[in-house]
Amino acid sequence: MRVPARVEAVVRRPPWPGTVPRPPVRRDLGVDYDTAWSRRPPARFVRALLLDNVTRPLTYLATRPKVLGSEHLAALRAPVIFAANHTSHLDTAIVLSALPARFRHRAVVAAAADYFFDRAWKARLWPLLLGTIPMERTKVNRRSADLAAELLGEGWSLVIFPEGGRSPDGWGQEFRGGAAYLAKRCGVPVVPIHLKGVRPLLPKGRGTLRPGTVEVRFGSPLSPLAPTPGGREEDARRFAARIEAAVAALADEAESDWWSARRRAARGTTPAFRGPQAAAWRRAWALAESARRDRPRQPRGSAKPW
Repeated sequence: MRVPARVEAVVRRPPWPGTVPRPPVRRDLGVDYDTAWSRRPPARFVRALLLDNVTRPLTYLATRPKVLGSEHLAALRAPVIFAANHTSHLDTAIVLSALPARFRHRAVVAAAADYFFDRAWKARLWPLLLGTIPMERTKVNRRSADLAAELLGEGWSLVIFPEGGRSPDGWGQEFRGGAAYLAKRCGVPVVPIHLKGVRPLLPKGRGTLRPGTVEVRFGSPLSPLAPTPGGREEDARRFAARIEAAVAALADEAESDWWSARRRAARGTTPAFRGPQAAAWRRAWALAESARRDRPRQPRGSAKPW
């Protein structure tokens, strides 16, 4: 059906004159959202009150985290990059709750711009509650990298999940190079963190929280290796692989013990962090088998809980 010319003239957007420059496109969300307001004193004061009096107590009540390896943080001074595995939306609150106050109250969290900053209310809520900054997770974005580097230069620590998103099945994913690149660019150490037992509490795709117990393990700080005489400097890709290996060793330690995990790491036989390269059912079976091995055994003669 042909639209009358008069109606078409009203409905259709008129063409832009070719000789008139277009105004700049206004970008208020996503990676372009400006979070500077969330690092000013009023917002920082509100966030500190909420973190210490609401978020942290509720997180401890729901997850009862056991923090291990905190001695690795004793001699550290900000800024630091904290790199953790990622299986649940609870991970950010757990990491911030486990950090000492000197890091917790001056830390920003790298959050997916396409998820946490896709709505105006999200873009205002999460920077205020958790100090999030938008980061592009599908590709390298100069604006995101420059913002993170600027904040590290100002003494802010950074919490980042190098996998780029929550694990879909509980196994680890390949670490991307963002944390390694920023560490090399800004000359700051990376502290590997492994979170155990978080996914069953609030897995991806489920909106209800199931209280339980989790473990937070801090590893030894890592820095890019200095070039050896006649050798190449460690690039961001290799450093990212080393960060992933450190988190994998912490995961092995969580399933066994410190000494055995260190020996396997030294021999290069740490169990696969990303799980078996197999069908989905085989990966799920292997993950369930790992959980069964880790479950505490019932003493003989004790009654089984109903």
